[in-house]
Amino acid sequence: MAEKTNLQREDFSKWYIQTIQKADLMDYSPVRGCMIFKPDGYEIWEHIQEEFNRRFKEEGIRNAYFPMLIPESFFTKEADHIEGFAPELPWVTEAAGEKLEERLALRPTSETMIGTAFSNWINSYRDLPYEVNQWANVFRWEKKTLPFLRTSEFLWQEGHTAHADEADARRRTMKMLDIYKEVVEGVLAVPVYEGQKTPSERFAGAVDTYSIEAMMKDGKAVQAGTSHYMGTKFAEAFDIKYLTKENEHVHAHTTSWGVSTRLIGSLIMTHGDEQGLVLPPKVAPTQVVLIPVGPWKKNPAILEKLEELQQQLKAAGLRVKIDDTDNSPGFKFNEWELRGVPMRIECGPRDLENNQVMTKMRDLDEKVAVGFDVLLETIQSELEKMQGRLLETARAMRASNEYTNIDTLDELKAHIEAKREAGEVPGWVLVGWDGTEETEAKIKEETGFTTRNIPFNPPVKKETCIVSGKPATQTVWIARAY
Repeated sequence: MAEKTNLQREDFSKWYIQTIQKADLMDYSPVRGCMIFKPDGYEIWEHIQEEFNRRFKEEGIRNAYFPMLIPESFFTKEADHIEGFAPELPWVTEAAGEKLEERLALRPTSETMIGTAFSNWINSYRDLPYEVNQWANVFRWEKKTLPFLRTSEFLWQEGHTAHADEADARRRTMKMLDIYKEVVEGVLAVPVYEGQKTPSERFAGAVDTYSIEAMMKDGKAVQAGTSHYMGTKFAEAFDIKYLTKENEHVHAHTTSWGVSTRLIGSLIMTHGDEQGLVLPPKVAPTQVVLIPVGPWKKNPAILEKLEELQQQLKAAGLRVKIDDTDNSPGFKFNEWELRGVPMRIECGPRDLENNQVMTKMRDLDEKVAVGFDVLLETIQSELEKMQGRLLETARAMRASNEYTNIDTLDELKAHIEAKREAGEVPGWVLVGWDGTEETEAKIKEETGFTTRNIPFNPPVKKETCIVSGKPATQTVWIARAY
């Protein structure tokens, strides 16, 4: 018998591409680096939007929309910002057959456009805090792309706020990071590390950047969300001033924060298995699929019962489909597993006689018989259990690929080589850092690892820098990243 291959371990990128294509989440666009969201892929994003929107609105943050085209002069007002984004900007230089007087960038982010608007809208302390969010597409002309994780055009939300003082702005910055963690862990079942970015990894023009970082099954990192305290830098550049109670004109303190459709890639890489996609119930486009089995076409009562169940489950707020195609049961089982549907319910002639169905959870092997009289509460309970189980499984995977006992660059290189020879992932390494850009650059140059963040609560505090051997000023997570 041929040995069963494990594509996830042997070629993770190939497994990832195959998984999203077989699950029918996306297609490639004729434009390089861009992708088409098919209905299932976009619906996952819609459920993510719903979760964030609810929390944003509870915070009093409302949605707005700003133009996609940004004049070049807007970027020149904040030097660090334009320097950070210049290599990735696509420009519009001609319209209606005529050359434009000023180039227009396709937005990489909206700080400049929103900063200009804020300068017009904010006049008094009574206008503060001013807080808006927008759901939009943005453009960053990537050289190397990967669907959902890194594309030249992607979807995201970006929140922008202005505050009377630093304390209030920093409170908003950290609250949004908390909301990001709450959704990514509680809804997507993806565990994250919270922390502060190093200066070289800060958002262009920010005073401080904070992030949540997630570990994928191949040990690589994905930056799952960022929140930035901008100080008064953008307010000074865009003249965002307000009149205080003391009748003084002062600059506001601003923040920005965002997550993107890379969250979809993150949940695929965190939960997927050799059979394909595994979706957390809270964001699955279809949570339950009902499949008639056996000679069901000769017994109309089976489909009638499933249609009755479908209406009952829909009334309870569940997303449910019946697969009454003429494909074989085995084909259907495989198809819905590929699509990551959390729960499968089968009903045949014998099940109907016994007033039951057979249930199968996507992340478990066994089938379980459940009576019609307790089916709804069982489904709700099992979906909730699966949601928690996926998070715990991902936490266990993460813990098994964390390393806190590596203290020198030579030890790190030896660790990476040993893992490579064993066909295992090098994972994440917690190291001491002396705070200099030189040592941070040397880690990347010699190992391909980059700093992910300075965790708020590191499991171990490191005393010496992994590169220089000098006293460590920070303890940081490092890993290879997407």
